[in-house]
Amino acid sequence: MAKMKIADIRAMSPDQMDDAVLNLKKERFNLRFQRATGQLENTSRLRETRRDIARIKTIAAQVRAKKK
Repeated sequence: MAKMKIADIRAMSPDQMDDAVLNLKKERFNLRFQRATGQLENTSRLRETRRDIARIKTIAAQVRAKKK
């Protein structure tokens, strides 16, 4: 999964954002194991995944704040 665009994230529903965060957390978990066993070739993918999670959580918080 490539770096997520902010416009794509904003187009998601809150449920879709939650699902995306869950999938990214699973991917991050798998990447960490690959790194530990020496199988990970693209080490920058860990950083991208962590930042995508933060990006989605930030936008989700903004959406929730607007609803109040």
